[in-house]
Amino acid sequence: MESESVDSSISSLTMIDEDVNPHQFSSINTKIRSNGPIANSVHELLQCPVCTNSMYPPIHQCHNGHTLCSTCKTRVHNRCPTCRLELGDIRCLALEKIAESLELPCRYGSLGCPEIFPYYSKLKHESICNFRPYNCPYAGSDCSVVGDIPYLVTHLRDDHRVDMHSGCTFNHRYVKSNPMEVENATWMLTVFHCFGQYFCLHFEAFQLGTAPVYMAFLRFMGDERDARTYSYSLEVGGNGRKLTYEGSPRSIRDSHKKVRDSHDGLIVYRNMALFFSGVDKKELKLRVTGRIWKEQQNPEGGVCIPNLYS
Repeated sequence: MESESVDSSISSLTMIDEDVNPHQFSSINTKIRSNGPIANSVHELLQCPVCTNSMYPPIHQCHNGHTLCSTCKTRVHNRCPTCRLELGDIRCLALEKIAESLELPCRYGSLGCPEIFPYYSKLKHESICNFRPYNCPYAGSDCSVVGDIPYLVTHLRDDHRVDMHSGCTFNHRYVKSNPMEVENATWMLTVFHCFGQYFCLHFEAFQLGTAPVYMAFLRFMGDERDARTYSYSLEVGGNGRKLTYEGSPRSIRDSHKKVRDSHDGLIVYRNMALFFSGVDKKELKLRVTGRIWKEQQNPEGGVCIPNLYS
């Protein structure tokens, strides 16, 4: 499928007395902050020697005291990766207790996250951290590239050769010489820059149940909360008929497959698409037009009003 753009208006460390009886450790209420060589050493102790990820309970150890995480215990067939002794079911309770007293910065601190969390809360936060990198939104291949938005925009332009446009309106014409081969249709992606943000316009063909369909939808290159401040409309038609769709773009935090399978976009069945294309049904010619606008808060009434200008 070829795409032709017609009118692209687009802590300190709290020291622990070494003479304290280890059996009394549970009564010590201390927090080890992550800004010192000792805290870093403790963090290294909590790193699994097999997968190098942080270990969370249950933390296992062999008879010689070597530790590893529960996931890797199965992977090494219950043999210590350091001394090759059988692991058994020994828990390293002391190390688990130390983990409870450890506070660490979010792993995305270098990307702007200022938060520090207790050891066992850190992992949950990082799974939803707003500063975590984004996955490449390109849907035509299993691209594993991650990064911030400026990096991904450059990646889409240089590595995927995606069409880049400025402006908040678009008028595209999609042509396919053999519309009967839906399964071989090429996924199209166009990136638009407006309101200082980037949006991905997807157009593709797939089977919806047994029916071949074409679908167009918009994704916002940013988080869901910001995505909801924008709206967009799509329109396709021909022969005196038209279909329209209006909604909010989905964040690229939602995978391309998730958005497509939710049917959150403009869907055109193949027979209707061919009707729009004209009398010659041997070639698909669809013109998709649309616009993007930002919803603004009315300071008096507290309601959203559309802002149609970039």
